[in-house]
Amino acid sequence: MKNLAQTNYGSALETIRNLKVKYGNTWKAINSENAARMVAQNRFKTGLDIAKYTAGIMREDMAEYDADSSNYTQSLGCWHGFLAQQKMIAIKKHHKTTSKRYLYLSGWMVAALRSEFGPLPDQSMHEKTAVSGLIEEIYDFLRQADAIELNDLFRRLENGEDVQDEIDNFETHVVPIIADIDAGFGNEEATYLLAKKMIKAGACAIQIENQVSDAKQCGHQDGKVTVPHEDFIAKLNAVRYAFLELGVDDGIIVARTDSEGAGLTQKLPVSQEPGDLASQYLAFVDADEIAIEDAKEDDVLIKRDGKLVRPIRLSNGLYRFKDGSNIDRVVLDCITSLQNGADLLWIETPTPNVQQIAQMVNRVKEVVPNAKLVYNNSPSFNWTLSFRGQVYEEMLAEGENMTAYDRNNLMDAQYDGSELCHRADKKIKTFQSDGAREAGIFHHLITLPTYHTTALHMNDLTEGYFGEEGMLAYVKGVQRQEIRKGVSCVKHQRMAGSDLGDDHKTFFAGDKALKAGGEKNTSNQFEVKTKNNKVKQKLGVVA
Repeated sequence: MKNLAQTNYGSALETIRNLKVKYGNTWKAINSENAARMVAQNRFKTGLDIAKYTAGIMREDMAEYDADSSNYTQSLGCWHGFLAQQKMIAIKKHHKTTSKRYLYLSGWMVAALRSEFGPLPDQSMHEKTAVSGLIEEIYDFLRQADAIELNDLFRRLENGEDVQDEIDNFETHVVPIIADIDAGFGNEEATYLLAKKMIKAGACAIQIENQVSDAKQCGHQDGKVTVPHEDFIAKLNAVRYAFLELGVDDGIIVARTDSEGAGLTQKLPVSQEPGDLASQYLAFVDADEIAIEDAKEDDVLIKRDGKLVRPIRLSNGLYRFKDGSNIDRVVLDCITSLQNGADLLWIETPTPNVQQIAQMVNRVKEVVPNAKLVYNNSPSFNWTLSFRGQVYEEMLAEGENMTAYDRNNLMDAQYDGSELCHRADKKIKTFQSDGAREAGIFHHLITLPTYHTTALHMNDLTEGYFGEEGMLAYVKGVQRQEIRKGVSCVKHQRMAGSDLGDDHKTFFAGDKALKAGGEKNTSNQFEVKTKNNKVKQKLGVVA
């Protein structure tokens, strides 16, 4: 994904030089090289530029996955621009490329952490524009990461280092965002308007689900209510029109179905002819056969297979689906979505089981061969317990003696070093590659990793800092680790743009600029100096 060609700087330089000639002496203070450098450090001028660029990346990645399932993609959910920035910086550092690494923007985390109402459950109660606002924030942070890193490279170039190739082949921190629009936040017009806000902010992929907007629940909770296919298709159309209106022709729609865990529907669609979508949907609705004389006043009745039936309706007016119909509903939802404009699927499952996911996806592929799945490697799963349970059943089937294990308590720490644990952890490790190969999973994401990591790290820090370790808890557990591991944020002033700002102030004010850098800048303490390993041999070790 090499994307900063020499011509970016060169063309900007030529343009600015021409402008200086045009406007004459009034522009005498503008340095063409400095201005061109600033242009090169900020490739993306608008959110739409980002959406068009990242949509193209996703389309290429989808084609590569279709050719070879080992080319699956991944992302982590981030609830703040800084977290997204540090994630992408770390990816570049550890893995040398951002290729096939995306960002996920979870409606759940927005509700829990970014709502002006305070922490909320995942029920679409947060502000409609909170997600689009976060998209914009994330890309501001990613663009700044580009500017900071390129600024450092230009500084080194000016100091005589041969880094021209690194500048010419610079890889941006800007990557695709899959953004959660929940159930569309209202009718299809509301969905269209909100989709436009998200696309303008930079989203190239929008995930929408088939639950009722005003009754939406988290995919891993009960009480989910789905809508008829016609209602959902209207919202798929709304998102596509939003993409097309804004010129993002390659925009991606991720159609999520919650039918696996949903037992209710809000309304009964109107069938126009036998076998149409409405008819198929109605066939899943649970109903009791009834004689017309037994019908109550104002009862809703349906003719089914030549018989009169009364759909089972709850006191809140919702209708109940037949028990055991959930998988068939998922398959129909997926096929219908792909046949009506969706590009990718999202299926919520009760456990992370490759075979169970594959059973559904393979049925979809019988109709749509290139069907691809976005899958939530959810923290709502107890991964340890789930995979130990799967392995327990496998070992039992293989004739292993399982008397040492309590099937009802496999989470127990006493099993952490056991053969069961080893086999389960191996399956967790290969879950992504196995799912990509066997279950059509194009994109693996974790919705809430930074929600949990923030809580975990705060727990660990406070335990020591407010206890006997005192300041050592921070120094040993955080700062020393940042230094040893080369975490960019150890120089937090630089990460916030201080060095970049110094160069800008020099561009603007010349020698008169009041700069933050210099000998008294405490960031100088964090320069890592490497010495001969022989020195270590002379040092004593305290047990």
